[in-house]
Amino acid sequence: MDEGMPPFPSYRARLAETEVQQALQRRGAVLLEGVRWCGKTSTALRFVNSALRLDDPDARTLAETDPTEALRGNTPLLVDEWQNVPQLWNRIRRECDDRATPGQFILTGSASPREDITRHTGTGRIARVTMRPMSLFETGASDGSTSLCQLFAGDTITKAARTDIGLRDIASWICTGGWPAHIGLDETTARRSARDHLNESVLVDVGSAGGVRHDRDSLMALARSIARNVATEARTSKLIADMVGSETDSNTGVWRQTATSYLAALRRIFLIEDQPAWPGHLRSRAALRKTPKRHFVDPSLAAAALQASPEQLLTDTETLGILFESLAVRDLRIYAQQDFATVYHYRDSDNLEADAIITRDDGAWLAAEVKLSHNGDTIDQAANNLRRLRDKVTKQRQQDLAGLLVITALGPTYRRPDGVQVVPITTLGP
Repeated sequence: MDEGMPPFPSYRARLAETEVQQALQRRGAVLLEGVRWCGKTSTALRFVNSALRLDDPDARTLAETDPTEALRGNTPLLVDEWQNVPQLWNRIRRECDDRATPGQFILTGSASPREDITRHTGTGRIARVTMRPMSLFETGASDGSTSLCQLFAGDTITKAARTDIGLRDIASWICTGGWPAHIGLDETTARRSARDHLNESVLVDVGSAGGVRHDRDSLMALARSIARNVATEARTSKLIADMVGSETDSNTGVWRQTATSYLAALRRIFLIEDQPAWPGHLRSRAALRKTPKRHFVDPSLAAAALQASPEQLLTDTETLGILFESLAVRDLRIYAQQDFATVYHYRDSDNLEADAIITRDDGAWLAAEVKLSHNGDTIDQAANNLRRLRDKVTKQRQQDLAGLLVITALGPTYRRPDGVQVVPITTLGP
C-alpha cells in the first residue's frame, strides 16, 4: 500500500480534474476510466492519500484473498487498474454503503469490464469520469482564447491569425498525439512511442483486458483499415473488405464475426471511440443516417497504423484532412465534457453533412464543420452547409441552436456577416 504518493513532477493540469473533484464530493467512489497512457493515475494521485496498485502481483494477491484489508488506507484511496481484480467492484460498493461518506475511493481502469461484473451499476455510490489523451489546450498548443462555453453563450470572438503556427505543426501534433508521456520528447521519439502504444495494445491489451483471443496480424490489419477510414461512416463490411482485400471474402460470416469481436475489444480498451449520429428533428422529408463515424481515441494511433510522418501527410492532404477532423473531434469531446455536452455528427438522405454537432443536456447545440483550409471558397461552402442544416431542423431545434462554427487548422478567428463563427483549432478551448 502506497501512502500519500504525489503525481509525477512533469504533471500538467487536466480538464477532467474538476469533474473528479466534484464527483468525490457527491459520491463514495469515482471511476476514472480511459485508454491506457492517457494520464488517469497521475490525475488520480492529485486527490488521494493512499494507493492500491493492482498491476503489482503482491497487491493483486492481497486484493483477491483479503479485499477488506486491501481497501484499508487513508482516504481517498486509489485503486489503480481495478479491472485486474474485478470482484472488487461489489466490495467497493458495499464499502461506500457502510461508510456512508463521500470521497472514499478513486478507481482507475484502462478497460471497460464485462457487463455482468458491473450490472450492479454503482448508482448513488460510484460516479464515472472519462479521460482521454490531452487536448491541444492541455498540451499548450492552443491558447484557449475561443471558449466552447462562450460560443454556447452566443459570444462573438475575434482574434488575429497566429503567425507562429503552420500546417507542419498541425501534422506533427496529429502524429505525436496528446499523450502526457510525450511532453518534452522530440518528434521522432514521440512518433515511435505512439507506434509502440498501438503495437502493445494489439499484442497484449486486446487479449488481457479485452478478453478476446485474436490473431495479431489480422487485428493489426483491422487497425490499419480503421485508420484508412477514420472520421467516416464506414460499416463493418467495408472495414473487412479493406482488411482482407476482397469484397467477396468480406461477406463471409467468419470474417464478420471476427471483426465484430475485435471492434468490441478495441472499444473495451478505449482505443477506438465511435461518434454517434445526431438524433435531430427535421421538418424536411430527408431521413437521418444513423451510422456512427469511427475514430481512434487519439489521431496519433491512426497515423501510427498508417506509418505516416508529418512530411508524408503534407503531401497527402486528403489523409491529412480526415486526420485533422479526428483531431478536432478529440478536442471537442474533451471540451464538451466540461459543459455536459456530447459530440455527434450529422448526415441525411440528401447527403447534407456536418462534421460535429455538440449538444448540451439542456438541449442547446452547436453545429461545426472542420476544414483544413481557411481560404474563402472553403469557408463559404462550409458556412452554406451549416445554414442549410439550420434551415432543415424544426422550429424548436432552431430556437435551441447556439451557433454555427467552422473549425480550421490556421487563420484568424472571426464572425462572418451570416453569423457563422470561424475558429482555428489553435484558439479553441473549454
